[in-house]
Amino acid sequence: MRIYLIGFMGCGKSTWGKKLAEKLDCAFIDIDKRIEAIEGGTVAEVFKIKGEEYFRKLEADVLRSTVLEKNAVISCGGGTPCYFDNMEWMKQRGKTVYLNLSPENLFGRLRTRKEKRPLIANLDDDQLRDFIFQKLSEREAFYLQADIKIDPAVSKPKDIIESIKGKK
Repeated sequence: MRIYLIGFMGCGKSTWGKKLAEKLDCAFIDIDKRIEAIEGGTVAEVFKIKGEEYFRKLEADVLRSTVLEKNAVISCGGGTPCYFDNMEWMKQRGKTVYLNLSPENLFGRLRTRKEKRPLIANLDDDQLRDFIFQKLSEREAFYLQADIKIDPAVSKPKDIIESIKGKK
């Protein structure tokens, strides 16, 4: 089974993905890390040098390559479900899990790690709050299509496993 973790940047998709893959004894795939390996640079550098359109197309290609893994937990970028038909594609090929963290929790996590994230690197605190609310409102329609919704502030990886087993 493939499990696609989606949600806003900073919600914990990579951290949760590693833990979940370990508990399920399966592969862990981080879409952003695969892109960085292909491009030989960071996601921020790809955004800056080649632009968002190039990045989103590459992201969709890398996402589609995950179909080669029969059992894997896949950490998607925050925007992955929002482009092309990525969300529908993931839902047809695995379980989608939305790590639904509150805007205030997202702000707390992101304000100290901005430099690693191209979309927020140059924002002050007020701009960051506005960005989170704006982008979250744009993306939430995609995120809410997920098969399972979990609040990572109060849940554990076992909660995802139990939810998936209940959905089979």
